This record gives sequence, structure tokens and C-alpha cells, in this order.
Amino acid sequence: MAILSSLSKQKDLGLLILRIGVGAFMISHGLPKLMGGPDMWNGVGQAMGNMGIKFFPAFWGFMAAVTEAVGGLFFLIGLWYRPVCLLLAFTMVVAGVHHLSAGDGWGTASHAFELLFVFIGLLFVGPGAYSVDKK
Repeated sequence: MAILSSLSKQKDLGLLILRIGVGAFMISHGLPKLMGGPDMWNGVGQAMGNMGIKFFPAFWGFMAAVTEAVGGLFFLIGLWYRPVCLLLAFTMVVAGVHHLSAGDGWGTASHAFELLFVFIGLLFVGPGAYSVDKK
């Protein structure tokens, strides 16, 4: 089992792989929202109503789109990593609550909550050595 024990020495590589995969998926979810314009932002921002915030839905939708697209890129490269993890975690809370409120069920909402735990966990771990923050 020498191969398995040597893997523990590659934590930074594991964090890089995780950042690339999760960051790329966040970009792929956020970019269409960002490019969708004010009508799309307004629709996405309506989700904040589930949190009791019903004013300026287009602003909140734009912020969610930027967080997913640009925040996903920053997460991927490890730039401003911990603040980005917080923003992405908050966005996942809103997304998860929205899906539950819309009656989409736990199967749909669970994806957002899974990512919430990923971002909170990685907030504590940090970006690893192969990141812009560490350079």
C-alpha cells in the first residue's frame, strides 16, 4: 500500500484538482446567468424573497451570477479564496432554500446544500500551495 500512503503527501495536488473541478462547474452555472441580462437576473434574484429580501431582485440576481461565474473562476485559480468560499456558500444557501420553497424536493435542493458544505469545509482548509493566493 505504498501508493496509498504516498498520496497523503499530495494534498496540494488534491486541492488543485478539487478547485479546478468545482470551479469549472460553478463557472458553467454562473456564466449563462451573467450573460442572460436583466431579465435573467431578475428571475434569479427572486430567490432572495425566500430569505425575506424582496427589494431589487435584479441586483441580487446579478450578484448571484457574478458570484458563481467570477467567483468560480477565482475559486479555480485560488485568488481571494476564503472570501470567495463565503460568497459561494451563501449563494448555495439561497439556491437550496429556493429549490425547497419551489417544491423541487430534496433531490434537487441537495446539490446546493452539498456544495455549501464543500465551500465551508474548504474555507477552513485553504486553497493549497498551487494557488494565486500562495504565490
